[in-house]
Amino acid sequence: MQVVIAEDLALLRDGLSRLLRDNGFDVVAAVSDGDALIHAVSRERPDIAIVDIRLPPSFRDEGVRAALELRQRSPETAILVVSQYVELTYATELLSDGQGGVGYLLKDRIMDVADFVDAVRRVAEGGTALDPEVVAQLFSRQRAGPLEELTPRELEVLGLMAEGRSNAAIADQLVLTVGAVEKHIANILMKLRLPPSDTDHRRVLAVLAYLQGREDD
Repeated sequence: MQVVIAEDLALLRDGLSRLLRDNGFDVVAAVSDGDALIHAVSRERPDIAIVDIRLPPSFRDEGVRAALELRQRSPETAILVVSQYVELTYATELLSDGQGGVGYLLKDRIMDVADFVDAVRRVAEGGTALDPEVVAQLFSRQRAGPLEELTPRELEVLGLMAEGRSNAAIADQLVLTVGAVEKHIANILMKLRLPPSDTDHRRVLAVLAYLQGREDD
């Protein structure tokens, strides 16, 4: 699985490269700015690009702008953005095309190597990976509506769904059977009036579309 990294801090860039190589990834390029990222992806055609949101020269949104351009130019390359802080506007922009192969994680998550590596693989394979803090902020912006109909357990399941977790991963984290998780998800989709789906990332995107739609109400 081939990876391109865009991170301006040399120490973090080298650390990410080493971490990913140690876990079986082929880091084909590691660059420090958005233009170099676009050129590297065009040249190497990697499975995934891991991109810091804030890159030179202004350190504002160059990384996410480059990522959005790559979604248009190289849609076959998955995008995982990493940030020091939750910036919901950028997360919403990245998710707005309704496709899989996208993730948004806080840099703190990199410290949990197993979880980070799992997220990279999941996104590279066409899935999604949203940081729990992003999901929490999306939830907190919701007004009165169908979310109020969900039980506390269903809200827990919904949060893990929005992060991009599989049924098995949700069951493991909540100490439930996979069958129980499937029943909870069926109830959630019914209460939120979302179409059922057999594909994990499509199901996640349906949930995120609901959350983003509610945010705009």
